[in-house]
Amino acid sequence: MADVSVIVPVYNGEKWLCECLESVEQQTFSGRLQLSMYDDGSTDGTSDLIGTWRQRLEHHGIEVVTGGHTDAQPRGVGYAKNMAVRQSTGDFLCFLDADDVMHCDRIRSQIEAARAHPNAIIGCCFHRTPGDSTLRFTRWANSLSPDQLPLQVFTSHGPTVIMPTWFCSRKVFNKVSGFDEGGKGVPEDLMFFYRHLDLDGDVVRVDRDLLTYRYHPQATTFSVHEDTIWNLRVDFLQKQVLSHWSKFTIWNAGKQGRKLFRSLTPENQKKVCGFCDVDAKKISKGVYIYEESKERPKPRLPIMHFSTAIPPLIICVKQDLTSGSFEENLASLNLIEGTEYVHFN
Repeated sequence: MADVSVIVPVYNGEKWLCECLESVEQQTFSGRLQLSMYDDGSTDGTSDLIGTWRQRLEHHGIEVVTGGHTDAQPRGVGYAKNMAVRQSTGDFLCFLDADDVMHCDRIRSQIEAARAHPNAIIGCCFHRTPGDSTLRFTRWANSLSPDQLPLQVFTSHGPTVIMPTWFCSRKVFNKVSGFDEGGKGVPEDLMFFYRHLDLDGDVVRVDRDLLTYRYHPQATTFSVHEDTIWNLRVDFLQKQVLSHWSKFTIWNAGKQGRKLFRSLTPENQKKVCGFCDVDAKKISKGVYIYEESKERPKPRLPIMHFSTAIPPLIICVKQDLTSGSFEENLASLNLIEGTEYVHFN
């Protein structure tokens, strides 16, 4: 039985697979290492590459387990990940996308953290290639404090530790019961992450850059519709936060704030005591009338300056976009994140 199984789902990964598997070969981890790959019906040269790399990796003492299917259509990333996990034997699971590259110390660093935090998903810092890709997202993910990792889980950025950096015990994976297998358009990583948090799982990040995270148009993340992510975020926010609050204010009287209000259950809409903003034009309107409501009279919600807002706050303002002015405004309120405000942006 392996100590660590590297879980690699692959679909038409010929272009990147050699660099990915070379990073598995170069790991400094001294324990028993296994590579578990599942081919989700590739139609390029992926299958031949897997065969070639099996011999090379086994020569270096890395056990290789492979599986796959030849159906005309791929069954999806969630299915391929689950199959790769099921055919593996490691006590710990190191997830790796076929288009990404690990630092040679990744497994050694993350298994130490996983042993210290047995109920956690372990992530790490990363860099993107091309280097100018998703700069704001990368800054956000790499700069979150340990306390923020379980708090900023409602933002549009997704999980606070990105899926290609995940490392966990098999027990953590089994507790969640694997990934959703709905196929294309399903954010299986976010759904797994939320379920893990639902079950009181922890989130930990190794503060080292241990992964090259590739950005390209063929990435599966582009197949997920924005509304699907939005609905998952709103549902989790309502379950994890709003179910415990009797009232709150939405910071953003514009499009995103109003959209959040309309997305809430009627019960949670009644908890909203108003909107706040910095935009004088929006504040001058004085009130937001929920025209789509079937209630009579229609709900009327005050719009106030952020400095007079009644906490707790749900913040629908994107971070790192205003040259620091939003962050300064928020800091001026001296509120506690997670208790007196939550980011939903």
